[in-house]
Amino acid sequence: MIEPTPELSELLSGYHRFREVGWKPERERWATLKEGQQPRVMVISCSDSRVDPSQIFDVNPGELFVVRNVAALVPPFETTPGHHGVSAALEFAVQVLKVREIMVMGHGLCGGCQAALTKSMEGAEPGRGGFVHDWISLLDKARDEVAAQHGTEGRKAERAMEMAGVKVSLENLRTFPCVQAKEARGALTLRGAFFAISDGVLHLLDEKTGKFAPA
Repeated sequence: MIEPTPELSELLSGYHRFREVGWKPERERWATLKEGQQPRVMVISCSDSRVDPSQIFDVNPGELFVVRNVAALVPPFETTPGHHGVSAALEFAVQVLKVREIMVMGHGLCGGCQAALTKSMEGAEPGRGGFVHDWISLLDKARDEVAAQHGTEGRKAERAMEMAGVKVSLENLRTFPCVQAKEARGALTLRGAFFAISDGVLHLLDEKTGKFAPA
C-alpha cells in the first residue's frame, strides 16, 4: 500500500475534486480530446508555480499548448548535438499542431531573471546552480543593457530585466526558419506578454514601441 505524504494527499484531494467538478461535467469535451488536440495558441511561460497560463487565461483542456521553463526562455535556432526540449516543442506546435499564435509570457518577481541580473549563479557547478546559470546566460546581452541603464538592484531593474527577457525570447523565436516563414505570410503571430504577480495584471508588448501596457 502506498503511504501518502502530506503533499501527495493534497494532490489526490485536488484530483478527486477535478473528477467531480472538472471531468464529469465535461465528458463530451474529454471524449473529443481522445481524437487529438487542436490548440490554436502556444504559450511559453516560466516554471514559477505562481504563473499558470491555464489559470490566468481561464481556458479548458486542449485550448493551450504550453511550454514552461526557467524565465520563459526560447534559445536561438541551432543544430548542435544535444537535447533541445524547447525547440522540439516549438517545432511540434508550429509544424504539426499548426498553432496560429505564440505568446511568450514573462512575469514579475521572476527568480531566473533576478539571477541573470545579479549573476548570483555564476561559477556554480552543475547540480548546484550551474544548469540554471547556463540556461539564463541566454539573457547575458540583455542583462548588460539593463544593468547599464538601471543597475542590478531594486524592483525597477528587476522588472526591466523581466520584460527584456520576453523580447529576447521573441527575437530568438524569429531565428527558427519555420517561424520566419509562417510569420511572413501571416499564418503565425508572435506576441509578448508580462504578468504582474503583485496585482494580477497582464501586460501586452507593443513591438513597434517596445513598451508593455495593461491588456
